[in-house]
Amino acid sequence: MNALQLNRLGEIATIFSKLGVIGFGGPVAHIAMIEDEVVTRRQWLTKEHFLDLLGATNLIPGPNSTEIAIHIGYIYAGWLGLIVAGVCFILPAVVITGFLAWLYIHYSTLPQFSPLLYGIKPAVLGIIFNALWRLSKKAVKTKQLLIIAILVSLVTWFGNINEVIALLLGGILGMIWLRNSHKVNLIIPALTIAITHQKIDSNYVSVPLWQLGLFFLKIGSVLFGGGYLLIAFLQGELVENYGWLTQKQLLDAVAIGQFTPGPVLSTATFIGYIISGLPGAIIATLGIFVPSFIFVAILNPLIPRLRNSPWTKAFLDAVNVSAVALMVVTTLQLGITTLNLQNIPDIDVLGVIIFFTSTFLILRYSINSAWLVLGSGVIGWVISVVR
Repeated sequence: MNALQLNRLGEIATIFSKLGVIGFGGPVAHIAMIEDEVVTRRQWLTKEHFLDLLGATNLIPGPNSTEIAIHIGYIYAGWLGLIVAGVCFILPAVVITGFLAWLYIHYSTLPQFSPLLYGIKPAVLGIIFNALWRLSKKAVKTKQLLIIAILVSLVTWFGNINEVIALLLGGILGMIWLRNSHKVNLIIPALTIAITHQKIDSNYVSVPLWQLGLFFLKIGSVLFGGGYLLIAFLQGELVENYGWLTQKQLLDAVAIGQFTPGPVLSTATFIGYIISGLPGAIIATLGIFVPSFIFVAILNPLIPRLRNSPWTKAFLDAVNVSAVALMVVTTLQLGITTLNLQNIPDIDVLGVIIFFTSTFLILRYSINSAWLVLGSGVIGWVISVVR
């Protein structure tokens, strides 16, 4: 290993460890922070290349933001970079979640994160908005791609369509329309198809570690739609079928996943600890995250080849713009909930101010997202003390 590779591995470790610590807000926020670090600030990738990774990652199982981190590690520093980027991004969340699981078991309580999150969430919306603005300018290359993005947004918002199905439909429409524009009227109605999909007290139970690991390995291998769909799997299997968790424990585990930074799938660490202690936490964590490393290692070398064929190039362009459209929909939903926009008389005015201030600072002065997250968290804590 030469000095250049060591230096690159060190950079990767530093960046993704930091993002793992400050990465509040879910996958969309993580992707925005990663884009800011590796595209805007360090220019390791072009916006076009980053969009290719984003589109391709949305089509495979596993946590999207974690897989983006793994992709970038592989591109910048090879196989070791793949491992270092993924581990460093995941590890802070796993350590924090494991510690909270230990507190939960021994003291039957969880720390209160609400004051910090009150300030952090609006700032994260500003970070996401900034990333979407930059990515959309590169993704929307033509009027056809703009129309595809709008259609994907509409069917996702109003049709309750599965995200992966929306991406595939957008990609197929783009592949046919961009190559045969006169046939578009026959294809657009396909995007109106309604797709339905199934939603799917502290005590240790005797669960063999291999069985626990196999369960989370299965989830990590088939989980589309981000970490939030994990709740459906856990409810149906661990609570109802196996009885390994109580309903209260599941709700507490979900709360931990929401209140801690990093990948939402670190919820598996908490659940593994609840079921089988420290060995269970390790096995559950490995089970749910290892498939992502394998999928990325297989997929990454194929992405440049997709650009070589006119048909797959059109498909990838359409998938990329569809992925940005899905991020827009998710951001709107997050914004409505975070700022209480669904209840006009009771809009969170201070949250709106934090959002606009953060957006202005990052757009106008390129303030690092880490400072925005930390600063807004302090503001939220101060407000809670004053009140």
